[in-house]
Amino acid sequence: MSAVEQDSGTQASWKDDAGRDLVRNAGERFALFVRGEGSSLWDDEGRRYLDFLGGIAVTSLGHAHPVFVQAVAQQAATLAHVSNFFATPPQLALAATLKRLAGAGEAGRVYFGNSGAEANEAAFKLARLHGRGSDGTDTRPRILALTNAFHGRTMGTLALTGKSYMQEPFAPMVPGVEFLDSTVEALEAAMDDRVAALFVEPIKGEAGVVPLPEGYLEAARELTARHGALLIIDEIQTGAARTGSWFAFQRAGIVPDAITVAKGIGGGFPIGALITFGAASDLFTPGSHGSTFGGNPLGTAVADAVLAEIERAGLVENARQRGIQLREQVAALGSTLVEGCRGEGLLIGVALTAPVAPAVVAAAQQHGLIVNAANDSTIRLAPALTIGDVEIDEFTRLFSRALATVQDALLLDAQTPTSEVPA
Repeated sequence: MSAVEQDSGTQASWKDDAGRDLVRNAGERFALFVRGEGSSLWDDEGRRYLDFLGGIAVTSLGHAHPVFVQAVAQQAATLAHVSNFFATPPQLALAATLKRLAGAGEAGRVYFGNSGAEANEAAFKLARLHGRGSDGTDTRPRILALTNAFHGRTMGTLALTGKSYMQEPFAPMVPGVEFLDSTVEALEAAMDDRVAALFVEPIKGEAGVVPLPEGYLEAARELTARHGALLIIDEIQTGAARTGSWFAFQRAGIVPDAITVAKGIGGGFPIGALITFGAASDLFTPGSHGSTFGGNPLGTAVADAVLAEIERAGLVENARQRGIQLREQVAALGSTLVEGCRGEGLLIGVALTAPVAPAVVAAAQQHGLIVNAANDSTIRLAPALTIGDVEIDEFTRLFSRALATVQDALLLDAQTPTSEVPA
């Protein structure tokens, strides 16, 4: 058997295994990655890739960071799980850290789950609890969310996700959620005293890295406070320094009633959290919500170590500065396929002039670069917060090649004569 045949056979083998053994919710996998270090990934054939997706804003310290590895090993050798009938030092330490970083104050409280969807499920229940009167009647039956928002794929969070094509196969949805355009005018028209909560993402990541309009969060805080509704901010993709602030809402100078976090806080370890502020902290009572694995000592120890390293290494500021640098580098490419960049810090959407994002992703992978198509016209970048000049220079070279590959293909298609169809 030749080397080519052997390589082909190896690839066919893992793809066959995936097709046979994995549920087909994610479609065909693009590669089989076996190792990572920093911003590099290696596949089963030993080929190296530059990772500028970061597990979709998850691997905040990059792959196999010594702080992450040590935290996992040390806590796993000490205590991994005890259930939420008991407290553990890592759980208490992480709760205090999240309260401090979010500015939740003494009245703040933290609920731990295992994912962003679980954090948003808890937030959904928080909104429902707020909507109940003291006698148990549903005095605030309305929950507001934004069109094209994404808050998760579980049945509760899917009801909050403003994408009809995702909802339709699983209808009917959990009732009570209404979707608005992302304008202050639409929010003013919809808000009344029957609204329990407004859910928003500061930047709509899955919609193509689309920031809310300037002044939206400030207006949302004023309107929800005036009408007694909760303002719940989904920071799952934007939190943990991703946008150049610890949390994106902090740039607006407001205090929400709750935020949800996950992804980057664990640096690759599955963990999510709901952080409540002020009176919203009193809504949950014993037995009203829970999670077997939520807040386990292993996950909380790792997340606390990751956040400590982000703080120690100055990665909040690095995300801000490197984000500016990346956007400048993309603009300097002068590609006719690039319209501009959206986002903040190291959550960047590269807007394309044509709906060729999947082709750009495929070309990038051919050249050894991992990026993501948030939609047909947007490339999403969410690299590790640790990147520097070396990684950005390599990204610029590889991304330029990927864009050129797609541009050449488009020119070739345009120059190829269309076969005449007989009358």
